[in-house]
Amino acid sequence: MTQAGYATAGVQIPRTAQSQYDAGPLVPAGAPLQAGDLVFFGSDVRNVSHVGLYLGLDDTQSIMVDAPHEGAEVRVESFQAAVGARWGSLTYLGASRPDAE
Repeated sequence: MTQAGYATAGVQIPRTAQSQYDAGPLVPAGAPLQAGDLVFFGSDVRNVSHVGLYLGLDDTQSIMVDAPHEGAEVRVESFQAAVGARWGSLTYLGASRPDAE
């Protein structure tokens, strides 16, 4: 989902969550997120297993576009954008802001 979304905007990013995380550039921890940032989840930075597309804030919660798994409906979900925060069985690991360099 994230690769296709960025491709529509003319930005090429890798296919998997781990390779997208590794490609960066990472948003510094604690810096404000911007709409379109990729937000990453997993057990640690060497095991990134999920990526969403940050939309902004809904009251006090961060929200993202999320495709839970292949074949599932894409949905909007809330998460806590603090490195180390739990999101279901995963941990929020940080964000990146790919650009069209």
